[in-house]
Amino acid sequence: MRAIWKGAVSFGLVSVPVKLYSATESKDVTFRQVHAKDGGRIKYQRVCSLDGEEVPYSDIAKGYETEDGEMVIIDDAELADLPAASSREIAVEKFVPRDQIDPMLLEKSYYLEPEKTGAKAYALLRQALEESDRMALVTVSLRQRMSLAVLRVRGDVIVMQTMMWPDEMRSPDFAVDGAEGAKPAEVAMATMLVETLAGDFDATEYVDDYREAMEALVQAKIDGGEVKRTPQSTKSSGEVVDLLAALQKSVAAAKAARGEAEDPAEAPSATKTKSKKQAS
Repeated sequence: MRAIWKGAVSFGLVSVPVKLYSATESKDVTFRQVHAKDGGRIKYQRVCSLDGEEVPYSDIAKGYETEDGEMVIIDDAELADLPAASSREIAVEKFVPRDQIDPMLLEKSYYLEPEKTGAKAYALLRQALEESDRMALVTVSLRQRMSLAVLRVRGDVIVMQTMMWPDEMRSPDFAVDGAEGAKPAEVAMATMLVETLAGDFDATEYVDDYREAMEALVQAKIDGGEVKRTPQSTKSSGEVVDLLAALQKSVAAAKAARGEAEDPAEAPSATKTKSKKQAS
């Protein structure tokens, strides 16, 4: 693993220098959109919905769409003026009971590794979290934005899990009825079923059947020779081709204005190739 962030956990007057690692990775099978006939990758153009023209990256801005469909354009200078955080500190705000953190708020997980100089303080924080059965509620700046997160212990490692902001959690807008009408015998039977299926969670008991089947399908096609060996495209992007053509036309126009004949050696390569084929 490679560290993606370096900083320090601070609680009280104690500072623990740490490295941050992504604790999870997606192993989902991904696909590319390709031309079924030859396996060539499908490319998409950036086209304006109003004038139908292709838009270069330099002319693309960020837009916020209002509820009535209006578009508010935000440029880079305005974004730069917004409050942003770049601190290298994971600041402990408070230590809270574990059951007060709703799992729905938790997002991405990271491992914290102590630097050599902070190993003792790291072990101290880890032990304090374990013995108090609490999690540390922290604030941390990742990708220029301040986020809420919690620190908890997993094995002998402290894990940081970023959180959604409380106002990002939606409340259900429907009511569930019927529970009041359950008969005692039905409740007892449901409880018995729960006890019958009770057990401990063992992650090794569960596998992604879809991913394994998809990987087997792909491997079978490879073994059977069902592979499209598409050549690497050497064609330049449209913007480069247009620029080259414009430069060539400009040179030709400038020479014509001075009464000079076009030098065959400076003609486009496609024209020279065509001339050779015709000569042969």
